[in-house]
Amino acid sequence: MLHLASKSPRRAELLSRLGVEFGILDLDIPEHRQPGEPADEYVRRVAREKAGAGLLKVMSSPGALVLGADTEVILDDEVFGKPRDADDASAMLRRLSGRTHRAVSVVSLVSAGREAQAFSVTEVSFTELGEAEIAAYVQGGQPMGKAGAYAIQGEAERFVRHLSGSYSGVMGLPLFETSQLLKSFGVL
Repeated sequence: MLHLASKSPRRAELLSRLGVEFGILDLDIPEHRQPGEPADEYVRRVAREKAGAGLLKVMSSPGALVLGADTEVILDDEVFGKPRDADDASAMLRRLSGRTHRAVSVVSLVSAGREAQAFSVTEVSFTELGEAEIAAYVQGGQPMGKAGAYAIQGEAERFVRHLSGSYSGVMGLPLFETSQLLKSFGVL
């Protein structure tokens, strides 16, 4: 059986679009970048750790497969994770304003005898954001719990001047790459 190692309702919604049955594993994996760790490698490591921790929980189930994923916003090699508070969210949005950043998503799929990863990079260009626009968006609560302090599937979609890559990857689970991984494991 396939298990999703994520509490994210967005990831569960996206994975369900592929028409596969899956269970959800509630894990709490620390997400801290190591000193000197390249940003892309950090995202790879976190996705792998989520999948591995999930597999440990379901190891006794024959044929268990666990999908772990991580998505981070990266600007100039700085990882913009989930904002700590409204001030942190506002600061992130100010930094992203008028610039192009990368939304990096990594999907790890593991079983007892096999592991594979898929990597997705999407370039996202934001328009210039005014202070009032940032304040209104932050006050609405949408930045909280979102990498880079924005949800592309919500009101922040209007901030995106240009996108090159995977829209679903920016949301948290690149569906093309995920479907390819699942096919390689015989799930799809």
